[in-house]
Amino acid sequence: MLLELKVPSPGESITEVEIANWLKKDGDIVSKDEELCEIDSDKATLTINADQGGKLSIKATAGQKVNVGDVVATIDTSFAGAEVPKAAAPAVEVKKEAVPAATPKTVASPAPVASPANYAAGVPSPAAAKIMSENGIKSNDLVGSGPNGRITKGDVLSLLANGFGDKKATGNSREQKREKMTSLRRKLSQRLVSVKNETAMLTTFNEVDMSNVMQLRKDYKDKFKEAHNIGLGFMSFFTKAVTIALQKYPAVNAMIDGEEIVTHNYCDVGIAVSAPKGLMVPVIRNAENMSLAEIEKSIATLAVKARDGKISVDEMTGGTFTITNGGVFGSMLSTPIINPPQSAILGMHNIVERPMAVNGKVEIRPIMYVALSYDHRIIDGRESVGFLYTVKELIENPKRMLFNGKKGEEVLLGL
Repeated sequence: MLLELKVPSPGESITEVEIANWLKKDGDIVSKDEELCEIDSDKATLTINADQGGKLSIKATAGQKVNVGDVVATIDTSFAGAEVPKAAAPAVEVKKEAVPAATPKTVASPAPVASPANYAAGVPSPAAAKIMSENGIKSNDLVGSGPNGRITKGDVLSLLANGFGDKKATGNSREQKREKMTSLRRKLSQRLVSVKNETAMLTTFNEVDMSNVMQLRKDYKDKFKEAHNIGLGFMSFFTKAVTIALQKYPAVNAMIDGEEIVTHNYCDVGIAVSAPKGLMVPVIRNAENMSLAEIEKSIATLAVKARDGKISVDEMTGGTFTITNGGVFGSMLSTPIINPPQSAILGMHNIVERPMAVNGKVEIRPIMYVALSYDHRIIDGRESVGFLYTVKELIENPKRMLFNGKKGEEVLLGL
């Protein structure tokens, strides 16, 4: 029986995808639920798995554009249960030598061999692909030692240990590399250009004294991790501060739809994440109702999914506001670009000790510059500056987050 493998729909608005890479070869015997290929859409990279075991017949080549619902491969289920050919492992002769006690040597035992995954020769694992991308390594620079010649993380690390990076750094090479842009990168490029052309984007800046929030984190990070099994970072504080400021300045949480302004009474905050395939913005739903621990757990879960290419389109759509943190890469100041159809985005930056005037005296304080880019068509200067100043006040006085941005005595007095 021939089973057709059709392109699944990554999302409502997506009708076309691109075959990014086949993880199996034509004619391979595959098992049920094995990953067969990766497909690139405008918003994410997804995988197609085998619904049944059998012999694979590929109908669409890597790099080919196909429509949702098209047949990209068939599986002959009459081959189900056939033995998967195993890659022949080279025989390794281990010689035993007497080793002096003063200079003991540790002989690394071979890693246990996993069941063959039938990946095509030269296809890197996700971990290997990440390291290769960071170091400019191409598949033909090494020979994979994994099942059926798959490139493993160990293969890449071994190549680097043998001086690949040193040779590359000599500057003698004048090679050029050309590769086709992925669907995600092409769509991202189009969106960024359209934002610049179609919005009245403006950026306002402020500086935040991080002393109190850093001290709070230092005092409670161990107890926090013990209680919630998650680390306490600065992103959760900023996310919480943003949700309070959005409720105070709802225009910043709104969007333009044709000739109408749509205002949201909830805060779905997108957190920009740098992933191997490009920038992705997973969304934390109803962040205004979350505790710091819940925000941290959501960020960690979504960030891992994004970096591993496992995030769904639904998890990246529908945000009302975005936070991006260039500080993790060392950025001091930037003007982030709005994530459409949203109307504003907050940019965080690195923390640097700077001399500040405090009560008439010069003190060294940890300072972060923050930036709010906004669409001036819908957000006026009062809202933009007020919003950013509210975030600044909440980060500098984190205890006020307990009272939705107010001081304790103001809550007591009903002000």
